[in-house]
Amino acid sequence: MRILFLGAPGVGKGTHAERVGEALGIPHISTGEMFRRHVGSRTSLGLRVEEILSRGDLVPDVLTVEMMLERLRDPDTVDGYILDGFPRNLAQVHALDGAIGDYALDAVVVLEASDEVLTERILARGRTDDTGASVSNRLEVYERETAPLIHVYRERGLVLSVDGVGEIEAITAKILTALAAL
Repeated sequence: MRILFLGAPGVGKGTHAERVGEALGIPHISTGEMFRRHVGSRTSLGLRVEEILSRGDLVPDVLTVEMMLERLRDPDTVDGYILDGFPRNLAQVHALDGAIGDYALDAVVVLEASDEVLTERILARGRTDDTGASVSNRLEVYERETAPLIHVYRERGLVLSVDGVGEIEAITAKILTALAAL
């Protein structure tokens, strides 16, 4: 099964994508984790990404697309995967469509929560790139660039909307139930 998780920063995409991936036996592919790994390893990509993330901006499409398409060629993705953090904008949707086909995804799980809940969660994580200004910017960037993707995938009949507020186990269970009904 090929699944995309969408939702604003702090909504729990990573947590639930990882849990659902484990339950389904498919890899959880997170661009955020890939970027943080590069930053932590001080690779040339990591140094470029670090500056971009510290502002709360999105990594340029060319870097993100190249990294993601390379990852999707790995053998562990043959039976499916969960994408978390990619695509983030329409250009990335087109790049993904070009690589796997317009209707190659089986589902798009959209996790939802209010901006107040999201801000509180993000600031509680304690990451160095999580500041009040960067959180506000990330939420604005999400609304402007990523939220429109929900419409694209809704038109394709792929969207499963799930309330991202509540107990982690209950939210994951809702996602798995919705996916099992496909």
